[in-house]
Amino acid sequence: MELGKELPHGPVLFYNELVIDHCTNPRNVGEIADADGYAHICDPSCGDNMKLWIKVTSGIIADIKFLSSGCAGALATSSMTTVLAKGKTVEEAKRITDADVILALEGVPGHPGNCVLSGTAALLEAIRDYERKNDRKGKSA
Repeated sequence: MELGKELPHGPVLFYNELVIDHCTNPRNVGEIADADGYAHICDPSCGDNMKLWIKVTSGIIADIKFLSSGCAGALATSSMTTVLAKGKTVEEAKRITDADVILALEGVPGHPGNCVLSGTAALLEAIRDYERKNDRKGKSA
């Protein structure tokens, strides 16, 4: 910054290199046609929208995909959520928290509302969908 210039007024959001990388090169983007679990999370307060699919094989999340429209932070945290969940057992994936995602991204700028962390909510909802489907299969057998 040049001497004599004022700092910008208002908050400044700084995305670290890892967050920028997950935003510009998100992992696990797409859909799974024959998914075992699905979630659609929408935050009307900010307009973020996320869909997440999981494929479970022998109790392990073998594949996970998402589509998201939202801010850079929401995209990066959704991407990291899928990275953390892939290859985990369903029970391990249930324990992934917002704090785990933020730590894995080495920090995320503060953001009002829950839109930045919709990935963990979508993951849990997709797991609940998978469990409901499996519960119904078990009862019909």
